[in-house]
Order: sequence, then structure tokens, then C-alpha cells
Amino acid sequence: MRLISICPSNTELLAFLGAEKMLVGIDDYSDWPESVTHLPRLGPDLSIRMDELEQLEPDLVLASLSVPGMEKNIEELKKREIPHIILDPQSLEDIGQDLLTVGKACGVDALTAYAAYTAVIDEIKSRSSAVESRPSLYWEWWPKPIFTPGKVNWLTEISEITGGRNLFDDKDQANVQTLWEDVQSRDPDYILLAWVGIMTDKVKPELVRKRPGYKEMKAAAEIHIMEEELYCRPSPRLLEGAIKLGKLIHPKQFNSMEVPEFLKRP
Repeated sequence: MRLISICPSNTELLAFLGAEKMLVGIDDYSDWPESVTHLPRLGPDLSIRMDELEQLEPDLVLASLSVPGMEKNIEELKKREIPHIILDPQSLEDIGQDLLTVGKACGVDALTAYAAYTAVIDEIKSRSSAVESRPSLYWEWWPKPIFTPGKVNWLTEISEITGGRNLFDDKDQANVQTLWEDVQSRDPDYILLAWVGIMTDKVKPELVRKRPGYKEMKAAAEIHIMEEELYCRPSPRLLEGAIKLGKLIHPKQFNSMEVPEFLKRP
């Protein structure tokens, strides 16, 4: 099959299925695994150049509503009658089901990948099951205006399975726009910066340190830059992020856990 992925999480999903070799084009932001970096780039995930995509004659295009604004691309795919599937994962279970869905659509066996994926989740849960305390975690997705994940979000689940708690898990939505005063009043144990679309070396924790009352917060000594690609993309790579988070907040339980080989694709 000739496949095109128009967002990074879908490209990564294909890699876990061993199907990335079928790709003939990708969006500009897909950067993993390294084997896809030579492929034709079709523009940013929100502004795919559809004429170029159509010229590649794909058998199937993978789109995702987990990327806000992707609807425009989907409407264009429909208008041009280009075969496509639309993923919209919000949880680890959704991602697992997407492995099975995409595997079936591409004609590849997804059961082995699904079993390996769920086994890692089970081990993470087992390691955190006996933790004595569950620290509160403030995840910052964007600094101005401030956005943070709410309850309906994979980062809430990642927080829970590693023995922590998302500070805004009382907000029944995926993305929450809030004020610094609210974060400050909740007084988290950790501040975790995972700015969407921003690479690690471009994240500026000094912007947070300049906010009113920061120095008096419990998390003043626990502000951490988290890799955007391991926390902001709904693909199996979230499990590598979960293991790293576990090592940060519960080193006793997680320091001995290695990242499985199937998560280490070059």
C-alpha cells in the first residue's frame, strides 16, 4: 500500500506496526523514526498541500483529530475523494485500539504490537501500585495564555499510572485555559513544561519563574522541561514518557525499569 501520514503521532503509530516502509509522504513535523526523514514533506500538519498529496496517489491517508485544526485537511480529503481514516485518541486505550484499526486498514498484523504495548502499561501500573504518596503534577502545554490538560486527556492517565495526579483532573475537558493565580492556589508538587510543538531547547522555564508568587510555591525546586515528543503526541511513545516520569516522581519504583526495545526505534 501507498500510505501518507499528515501528523507525527500517526507516523509513529505506523512505525510501531512496522508499516512505515509503506509511507510515500509525511507532514513537516513527523521526525520519528529516522527512517522516514527522507520522505517527501507535504507541509505543516494544519496546512497540508493537497495537490502534492494527491499527486503521490495514496491508497490511504492517516489523519487525526487529536491535532486541533485538522478538520480543514479532512474536508479536503473528502472533497477530493481520497481514501482516509481519521483517528482521535484521547487515552492510552484509544491508542491501543488505533494500533489495531490501522493495522487492519493497512493489512498488517497489529496483535503483537498491541500485546507489547499493553504489557508495558501493565508493568507501569504494577510498579506504582504501592507508592506511599501521589504528588500533584501541573502540566503546562502553553505559557501565554496558559493551557493545561484536563481530565479527558492522556496526560491525566500518564500521571495516574505512574503514581501521580494531574493538578487539573477536576476539569472535565481535554484542554483547559486557566490563569496563573489558579495554578498558584492549587500549589502543585511539580511543574512540568511540555509546550506543544516546541522542542526542549526552546522551552524557557524562566518565564514561569518570573510569575507572581512562584518562589513561594512547593514546586519552586521542582520545575522540569519534559520532551514534547514524549508527552504531547498520542502515540505509543507516551509510554517512554511515562517511564521517564516515573523515574522523576517515584525513583525507588521506576529506576530499575528500562525502556523496552520496541520503544527505541532509531
